[in-house]
Amino acid sequence: MLYHLLYPLYKYHTVFNVFQYITFRTIYAVVTALLLSFIIGPYIIRKLSAMQIGQVIRKDGPANHFIKEGTPTMGGVLILLAIIIPTLLWANLTNSYVWLLIAVTLGLGAIGFVDDYKKVVQKNSKGLLPGHKFLWQLIIASGVAVFLYFTGFNTSVAVPFFKNVVIPLGWLYVPFVILVIVGASNAVNLTDGLDGLAIGPIIIAAATYMLFTYLTGHVKIANYLQIMYVPKGGELTIFAGAMVGASLGFLWFNSYPAQVFMGDVGSLALGGALGTLAIITKQEILLVLVGGIFVVEALSVIFQVGSFKLRGKRIFKMAPLHHHFELNGWPEPKIIVRFWIISIILSLIAISTLKLR
Repeated sequence: MLYHLLYPLYKYHTVFNVFQYITFRTIYAVVTALLLSFIIGPYIIRKLSAMQIGQVIRKDGPANHFIKEGTPTMGGVLILLAIIIPTLLWANLTNSYVWLLIAVTLGLGAIGFVDDYKKVVQKNSKGLLPGHKFLWQLIIASGVAVFLYFTGFNTSVAVPFFKNVVIPLGWLYVPFVILVIVGASNAVNLTDGLDGLAIGPIIIAAATYMLFTYLTGHVKIANYLQIMYVPKGGELTIFAGAMVGASLGFLWFNSYPAQVFMGDVGSLALGGALGTLAIITKQEILLVLVGGIFVVEALSVIFQVGSFKLRGKRIFKMAPLHHHFELNGWPEPKIIVRFWIISIILSLIAISTLKLR
């Protein structure tokens, strides 16, 4: 909105010419998202508390979690507002990729909102039935996949660490996109179990893809680095920047001991947005590395369930993996910070693949 209002004024004064630069608008998207979080965050937390929208703690979990019972949840609403508003303010709204990211974020956020509402407000412990939740995730991800496929988006997948090695998927790109978005959405959802545990790696991953988005959307840099160039993809740097700012702002309130939890409304939306960013930047496979914490957390649940069904034995004391470490006696803050450190290392390795080819 500000881009469309102020950039045309460069004809009358050169100072408005800065609005053409993605880097300038990204910086202010981050700042806007961060300030917005600080301004409306306390109000949303008070409102959630007044409405008695508190976290329900699973009875079979670690005993130290019971003190968190009643902590306001559905704080993901704050994250969504702090992402969408700065994006609308600073991005070029004629860019279809921007609207695609907004639609995915709001769509998956709506699924999470319904699930949280049923659990917390209607006191339905099951929430949205897993089958229904998965179906709606498939519908949204399928919409993204079909849109990209029929608008001529590049359906080849780059292989990290190798020059000019790409896998042409053709129509198979549709199920591949669905897998990435739905998988990322659910993986972040499973990771969101400790104060700040999920939002920390989200900040790191969003910052990493903010860099990837800018590089793949810049034709000269993309050619120099020998990565796929995505026309008009650079505009999503603003969205990724807003995601970083909004997540940092939420971490202010979600850090240990948490004043608010994001709930499914936040985790499903953030995971889906991250997956969509990976797709449009043509760095889909690298998401496994950048989001390594989310991948390991999801796999721990899959292996735990599979092992119990096949052998009648558990691999971990409890899944997802962070609960296993808790039951082994690790203090919650130590688990959180160590997971963050691992996320940083994985993201740095992912960035290094831009030159290690």
